[in-house]
Amino acid sequence: MKRSSRWMRRRKQRKEQMLQELAAKKIEDKLGDRMLDPSVDKNVQFIGKLLGDGSDVVTRFFTIQYTPDRRAAIMYIDGLVDLPLIDQFVLTPLMTEAEKIRTKTDLWEMVNESLIQTGEMRITAKMKDLVEGLLSGDTILLLDGESQGLIIGSKGWPMRSVEEPKTAAVVRGPREGFSETLRVNTALIRRRLRDPDLRMKNYKVGRRTRTDLVLCYIEGVVDSRIVEEVERRIQAIELDGVLESGYIEEMIQDNFWTPFPLIQNTERPDSAVSHLLEGKVVILVDGTPHALIAPAVFTQFYYSPEDYYERYMIATFLRFLRLVSLIIALLGPAFYIAFVSFHTEMLPSQLAIAMAAGRATVPFPSIVEALLMEVSVEILREASVRLPGPIGPTIGIVGALVIGEASVTAGLVSPLMVIVVGLTTISSYANPSYNAAISLRLLRFPIMIVAAGFGLYGIVLCLMLLLHHLVKLESFGVPYMAPMAPLRWQDVKDLLIRVPWSMMKKRPSIFRPQDPVREE
Repeated sequence: MKRSSRWMRRRKQRKEQMLQELAAKKIEDKLGDRMLDPSVDKNVQFIGKLLGDGSDVVTRFFTIQYTPDRRAAIMYIDGLVDLPLIDQFVLTPLMTEAEKIRTKTDLWEMVNESLIQTGEMRITAKMKDLVEGLLSGDTILLLDGESQGLIIGSKGWPMRSVEEPKTAAVVRGPREGFSETLRVNTALIRRRLRDPDLRMKNYKVGRRTRTDLVLCYIEGVVDSRIVEEVERRIQAIELDGVLESGYIEEMIQDNFWTPFPLIQNTERPDSAVSHLLEGKVVILVDGTPHALIAPAVFTQFYYSPEDYYERYMIATFLRFLRLVSLIIALLGPAFYIAFVSFHTEMLPSQLAIAMAAGRATVPFPSIVEALLMEVSVEILREASVRLPGPIGPTIGIVGALVIGEASVTAGLVSPLMVIVVGLTTISSYANPSYNAAISLRLLRFPIMIVAAGFGLYGIVLCLMLLLHHLVKLESFGVPYMAPMAPLRWQDVKDLLIRVPWSMMKKRPSIFRPQDPVREE
């Protein structure tokens, strides 16, 4: 049986490798190391045919002034370029200020030094580079008699302005959030972190989308082994397309069989910079406002950027509240089921009588009652997210009130069950991290089922298995439950209790920073 499964796994790997080689060969057959032809018409015809003669591919033929034999052409994709820039700083100089160009020998020198008035330019003789530049929003310049082309930086597509992220709002702190444009996001980080040691490495991921990706870290602070491992995993990605940072997160995480997030995402530049200063790396992906932070530990998903902007006593109190909300969100319905079904003798007599009276007309066992309410709330929550903005919250609140009241009136659920489910739902919203909150919502259901079969013993068993799973997890070589397991007394200062900044003189040692000193 083991040999058969191993053989099937190897066969699947060989098939995937063959498909990847065929895709790479297809691209290589189209472009490969093809060089430019001296004829402008042939180059334009080849590029147009390669792109399927798309209606958004604009080609402009013209003649350079005083050199009628210098037939030239520019190509760009409408909607991805800054048209005034092309008209004013590319076409106008070439068509009206090119009297100095007399011979073919000084052509590119004059174009680079005097004519094209943009900041980003590069000459290439490879067709592949020209096509990639064209698809990225650059303008390409081709000249008759020249086997080289010029890639002119002219990106200028419509973009969303910098706004406050809706999923990470704070009472005190910056109101800026990442946008879908990569260069805007890198600028937001540069503006806050004016350190010459900040490194930003560019990659392209996705064989067809060729999505731009930037890996950010502070050289001399981050552990070089973490950077090398992140780079290795990014370079190993073999996908047709990468449309959001979630693709990258799933491809580079350590364990695929865990409900817990092993890489944190954020829309806040200030949060990204704070993690860079701790010795982590940040991954920015073009087309999404969500940046990835690695490595990640369990506790950081329950921290808010506001914890470091308020005084330490307030931050500590808020963290205690989040811990209580975590316990309620994970174990609230399970405790209700266990006490109702098995351990009524542990409750005060008046409470036990009240619970029995409330359940007198309920025709279902406590587990069915709890599952019905929890599934209903999850459906309402998902529906409120998908509905248009003004309608969603209203439908969620009204739906919960109507369904809860109608269920109690009809005798399908007990009043206490409605209170438990409502408190559980509210507690799950207290988590600052959306993906960590979803993990608790997923784990709530198996714990409820085990509690229905074994009571408090089942809950304790589930918690032991859950703790064992968490202790085994790692994120890029960093234990997921650090600094609790293994215990690092130095890092406990910023665990549940946040001490004043004057006492946090060193960076967290769990991330192995090269420069451990935060404050001299």
